[in-house]
Amino acid sequence: MTKPNVLVLGGCGFIGRHLVHYLVMNDLAGRIRVVDKMPPLMAWLNRAHSESFADERVEFISANLINSTSCDVAFGTRSIRSSEDCGGWDFVINCAAETKPGQTGPVYEEGILKLSINCATEAMKHQVKRYVELSTGSMCSDEKIPQTENCPIEPWTMVGKYKAKVEQELMSMDKLPYTILRLPICYGVADRKGLTPRIIIAGIYKYLGETMKLLWTGTMKMNLVHVEDVCGSIWKLLQTDGSIRETINVCDDSNATQAMISELLADIFGLKIDYWGVTMSNMTKLDMAGAIEEINDRHLGPWAELCQRDGVHNTPLTPYMDQELLHYKHVHLSNEKLKSFGYRLRRPQITREALEEIIQDFIAMNHFPRTLLY
Repeated sequence: MTKPNVLVLGGCGFIGRHLVHYLVMNDLAGRIRVVDKMPPLMAWLNRAHSESFADERVEFISANLINSTSCDVAFGTRSIRSSEDCGGWDFVINCAAETKPGQTGPVYEEGILKLSINCATEAMKHQVKRYVELSTGSMCSDEKIPQTENCPIEPWTMVGKYKAKVEQELMSMDKLPYTILRLPICYGVADRKGLTPRIIIAGIYKYLGETMKLLWTGTMKMNLVHVEDVCGSIWKLLQTDGSIRETINVCDDSNATQAMISELLADIFGLKIDYWGVTMSNMTKLDMAGAIEEINDRHLGPWAELCQRDGVHNTPLTPYMDQELLHYKHVHLSNEKLKSFGYRLRRPQITREALEEIIQDFIAMNHFPRTLLY
């Protein structure tokens, strides 16, 4: 059987690099094209991911997908290496988006909405078998009831607001065979935005010898998904015709809360954990920006000291937390629909070992102070 040709947009990002690695290691694709603004040599790839990107089946194109002309080039069917026409793209997975928090509306308008519309339009023009759009689980908040894919759309982050607009646009493209995946907090090796800032902050409090006191309460829902399950579910759903033109939550079974995550970090670093509670945390709303700036200032200095002490001279990691990531909102999703397609989770629960795996990978790349763990 001929293996499909796969186009991975935003392939040098966190999820994109894992997807390329997954396709290569499991020998799933005949041809893999990676498209990204950032070239692989500048993307902080670890050894395993670098080896996958060097595989003969993988080719890279540098393109800014906000630009429709660049997008057209990215979807071109001629091989970069041989200039031969290698046929169309069977599957297109869009991992590209401006996900850095704290940007202005126009930045997200271009980096999420315009980019995704460009990519979906090209996918429809090229008559791909399936277009996969990675969206966010930050569409609605409820502490008690896991939210299904039909929940009211009330996003509380800027990324969520523009991803909701993307979802509406895709639904209006009648000829596009798509699957939308809504993701909660995604973690795993090479994660820099999901759980890693909390890991860094926990390490800082170990260094300071102080209790790590967090906003809100331990019961706040923070549903998770390991990046291996994002990749696995993408491939499973690409093999399932019934998932065409569907929106599907992809999350694990851990029903994680802030306390669950914090207790694992406390176990790793030997910390004491406390919470400000809802009443005290609400008082920060009077000057949320000032309170967050003070928190970040408290963390950034010790992080710089730790890196200098351990000879970490160049790292993409930071303990900086943006204001909108610290709202009292519950990421609480149901994964029943995903399971109805026959997907079995590889990482159903968050574990101490999974968090240590992230830290150890960063230490191996000299991006994280090793004395915090060893």
